[in-house]
Amino acid sequence: MTYRPTVRGRRLARELRKLREEQGLTLQEVADRLDWSRATVSRLETSQTRPKPGDIADILDLYGVPSPDRDALITLARQAGQRGWWTAYQDVFAGSYVALEDEASHIRTWDPQLVHGLLQTEDYSRAVITAGRLLPSEEEIERRIAARKIRQALLDRADAPRLEVIFDEAVLHRPIGGEEVMRAQLNVLATAAEIRPSVTIQVLPYTAAAHAGLDGRFTILSYPDPADPDIAYVEGTMGDVYLESAEEIAKHRDRFERIAKRALSPEESAHLIAKAARSSL
Repeated sequence: MTYRPTVRGRRLARELRKLREEQGLTLQEVADRLDWSRATVSRLETSQTRPKPGDIADILDLYGVPSPDRDALITLARQAGQRGWWTAYQDVFAGSYVALEDEASHIRTWDPQLVHGLLQTEDYSRAVITAGRLLPSEEEIERRIAARKIRQALLDRADAPRLEVIFDEAVLHRPIGGEEVMRAQLNVLATAAEIRPSVTIQVLPYTAAAHAGLDGRFTILSYPDPADPDIAYVEGTMGDVYLESAEEIAKHRDRFERIAKRALSPEESAHLIAKAARSSL
């Protein structure tokens, strides 16, 4: 089963790399002392393999890490190795995004073309998935819709993340799924922020002209623990990119803030969304 690293898994990998560097050891030297392959050590430090508490204990013993730090990192390995709900849908979720989104405390996303997946109605999702994924069977389409419903439960949690969504005005006027489906989707969007105080929706109007979001959609994930840095996620048809460097994160935060400043306020956006819903009658 393919390993999808969680936030805890990435944190553990960073700690292992940091500890090795503090010891002044190379990947090969660690591998030789543990009688492992260099690739095994590398995969643990890059979150490419599920960490086993026993292996982590061996590494920590090699580095001379005492308790309670040793115990805390072994516990982290156990947590990182736990399978989340998304593992049952590995055929649906190709990358690590859902595992990382599931632990976020703040999600900021810009999308010029679609309603965000966490806010999509079932019929809108079906239309998007059918048109965009080119899936051969109805069964595969319904499986993806089922997975999306489970993913959307994130917003119903007591500790639901703060969700800030900005999308282009064009999203309001593209009748995905037909007029009835689109009207229902717009009605959901118009009241989303009222129903869920943690949700903020802004629309970037046509009048914004050239803006900072022209390069395409992206998402910034933030976490409650300061030990876990923000992640910028850029989705593409040729593969997904996860950016974690301070420079790249700062750049994407700046882009998001610039787009937000050009967008309508949440109140103005809600009025525009409601107007678009009425005009589709």
